[in-house]
Amino acid sequence: MSDKYFVDTNILMYAHDTAAGAKHERAMALLDDLWRERSGVVSTQVLQELCVNLRRKAGRPVDLKTAREVVADYLTWNVVTNTGQSIVEALDIEERYRISFWDALIVQAADASGAATLYSEDLADGQTYRGVRVVNPLNADER
Repeated sequence: MSDKYFVDTNILMYAHDTAAGAKHERAMALLDDLWRERSGVVSTQVLQELCVNLRRKAGRPVDLKTAREVVADYLTWNVVTNTGQSIVEALDIEERYRISFWDALIVQAADASGAATLYSEDLADGQTYRGVRVVNPLNADER
């Protein structure tokens, strides 16, 4: 790997949710590569969603201390901070591509980071938004 790779919340969730079976294994393998290459990117939105979902929606929810430690680890990655301008741009992306606002904000952050790839299970695999290509790494034939 040699670039920046933006990671959506769902991929991080699978990586940390040991109850997710094969999806957990695939997400962990991807994150291992990103840690090794130091090429992972997230946004403040992704970290916020991760905090909530790890504690409430994971197959095996974690406690506050563990959630804090996980987020602290990801703060060593490139973190895109959402701003007022990010919101305005996300609204444009939402309108142009007809995706949800929250997905548009993810696309906006990936684009702002300079990432060429956005790893996500939620967005259309293979779709390109503003020059950022979506890849679902949970498909056995992707990555």
